[in-house]
Amino acid sequence: MKLLWGIMAVVVIGLQYRLWIDDGSYSEVWSLQQQVAHQKELNAKLEDRNNHLSAEVLDLKRGFDAIEERARFNLGMIGKNETFYMVVGSSM
Repeated sequence: MKLLWGIMAVVVIGLQYRLWIDDGSYSEVWSLQQQVAHQKELNAKLEDRNNHLSAEVLDLKRGFDAIEERARFNLGMIGKNETFYMVVGSSM
């Protein structure tokens, strides 16, 4: 009978080892879940950025207003019959 209890104790210890320490343990599963959550968050941010860029590309393809806006903002474009005024803030 003691032999049977000894074998059962060894089996239980072996199963506990696999549960807590070996491959597929709780700590490894928890770590993988954290990595998956982080990757999902990163993917959501990248998907938002891609959607924004896609909308901007469509806007640039469809009309000249977006192109003109970019030229004014990035390149300092001044159109025909327009006067450029620079307002300088006070340094008080």
